[in-house]
Amino acid sequence: MSELINQDLVRLDADLGDDKHQAIHALADVVVAAGRSHDRDQLVRDVLAREETSATGLPGGIAIPHCRTAAVQEPTLVFARLAPAVDFGAKDGPADLAFLICAPEGGDTTHLQLLTKLARALVKPAFTDALRAADTAEQVVALVGDVLTPAQAAAPADEAPADAAPATAAAAPQGAPQPQPTARRRLVAVTACPTGIAHTFMAAEALEAAAARAGVDIDVETQGSAGSTPLDPATIAAADAVIFAVDVGVRDRSRFAGLPLVSSGVKRPVDEADLMIAEALERAADPSAARVEGSAAAPGETRSSGSESWGGRVRRVLMTGVSYMIPFVAAGGLLIALGFLFGGYEIVDHGAVATENSLFNLPDLDALGLDHALLDSSLLAYFGALFFVLGGTAFGFLVPALAGYIAFAIADRPGIAPGFVMGALAGTLGTGFLGGIIGGVLAGLVAHWIARRPVASWARGLMPVLVIPLVTTLVVGFIMVVVLGRPLGFVMERLDAGLVYMGDRPGLAVLLGALLGAMMAFDMGGPLNKTAYTFATTGLAAAATATDAPQLKVMAAVMLAGMVPPIALALATVLRPSLFTAAERENGKAGWLLGASFITEGAIPFAAADPLRVIPSIMLGSAVTGGLAELFGVGLRAPHGGVFVLFAVDGVLGFLVALVAGVAVACAAVLALKSTAPTPAETPLVTV
Repeated sequence: MSELINQDLVRLDADLGDDKHQAIHALADVVVAAGRSHDRDQLVRDVLAREETSATGLPGGIAIPHCRTAAVQEPTLVFARLAPAVDFGAKDGPADLAFLICAPEGGDTTHLQLLTKLARALVKPAFTDALRAADTAEQVVALVGDVLTPAQAAAPADEAPADAAPATAAAAPQGAPQPQPTARRRLVAVTACPTGIAHTFMAAEALEAAAARAGVDIDVETQGSAGSTPLDPATIAAADAVIFAVDVGVRDRSRFAGLPLVSSGVKRPVDEADLMIAEALERAADPSAARVEGSAAAPGETRSSGSESWGGRVRRVLMTGVSYMIPFVAAGGLLIALGFLFGGYEIVDHGAVATENSLFNLPDLDALGLDHALLDSSLLAYFGALFFVLGGTAFGFLVPALAGYIAFAIADRPGIAPGFVMGALAGTLGTGFLGGIIGGVLAGLVAHWIARRPVASWARGLMPVLVIPLVTTLVVGFIMVVVLGRPLGFVMERLDAGLVYMGDRPGLAVLLGALLGAMMAFDMGGPLNKTAYTFATTGLAAAATATDAPQLKVMAAVMLAGMVPPIALALATVLRPSLFTAAERENGKAGWLLGASFITEGAIPFAAADPLRVIPSIMLGSAVTGGLAELFGVGLRAPHGGVFVLFAVDGVLGFLVALVAGVAVACAAVLALKSTAPTPAETPLVTV
């Protein structure tokens, strides 16, 4: 294993130019001169691309331009003490110390762990002061070596140390009154940057130091290039709030569902760690603070502290795919609904208006038979066609996104491309969302298996961008087309036929609506809720352009049922405020808007505090609403929006009656059950 840094990679009191672009070019020249790269231009492009994501200047006169690149075959560290200093975008001025960190694509884990150790050291003044005082390149190499050497024998650098909690205060003198122990506040955090080399770990180090100064326990999950060790579920369950300091998506974000959230870019903790800790504590005490979307473990349950079970893993993988799919569904469904509003239902057959006409060549409504365009306006009909085409395009990504991010949840980034291909293939084969789920799982498993195979160092850079996507797509594509295509297509045909059969028989349709309604209320954003919602939205994707279909009624039943819990509990806090705590009454104020917007998670604080009384009550109310929606034949073409998408509703009166009836039933039930419990003690709202 080559040295990360040597004397050839050190420059002291060097003039590398007047700005960061000149300095980066000069630092790349050092890498080439040392024989660590033969592609200077590629190296410069990759470093500057990372620089465009966010500036790499840090407080205290430090700059850490860095990248993952195919231009180097081994991790390389260049150090330069700059004279004059160069502005790398830090708030407090230019940098006189610059580290260029170059990691190869698919690089060696041990080397990446050394780089993360260095990144953590850069936020410590003693280390940077020693670098400024060094007289020779040998001294710089020795200083860096002293920082890196312990990492080779210690735990991986991206694991938070077991003794991260600050030391307790000195013992009180003998005979003095002993202070009563107080519960320490606990936080969790995730840090991640696009390359996962430097800022990821510097942010973690800064948050840990700030938490120690504040007397707070914190556990940080660093989602870096050297891999990450997920936080223990029990640690997350015990946390008061979570900090996301990331420039990329948080892996498996749903683990933190329901926790008060402070969110920022990955660089902010390096500058303002103390302020972020204070903000997290303040939001932990604020019942109306922003929280991570979704629901935590079912109310009354605790997360397992052991390793993830197969059932839990399957649920996590599927929920990852669903969570990434929902934005495509919401955008596509609302756009199609707007298309119908502006262009009338006849727009289904005239989507070409969007491309064949223009603002200066509006369609002829009479010639095209667009008899129900809004206000008989050719302009609105044109916009209706445009919205309809955009919505249909967004819906086209529904199954590919589902499959792609299922594969991502299993194999990380190498699984995305083959997963998307399998999702698109499911549409070609007519296997629908079921084919997308199976194709995504297979793509993730195969990509994960290939990624774990040992390969020569020269091939590591090719694995994630060429070998894994190519081989996975070939293998899984063959299985999908040759083996599974016909059976899955037959199953989807039977499912559609079964739904049509139930829709044509009012008794069965009402039963289906009631069942889906109860599922929506049971865990308020959890697996059962998402199962019912996914069933509705995937059906909507196939039927949103129809004038009448049972899938539209299912979508209406599901959305109405999801609106009931927050509104019912908000009403209950108004009718009988003495049955609820001050914090619950505050949550009730937000429940009106959350419920009206179809955000079922607004009921979680009530269910978490009193699950045995609240959950059965809201399940009953949502079941009533779901059943009535089917009975009244309410249809809905938008997958989200609550009362704000009434224009997309067929049967507005039935929509409102079903909603009011379910809210009344749930509210009456929760008040009746809570009347049997002791009146909650009034506790003042605490702010930090």
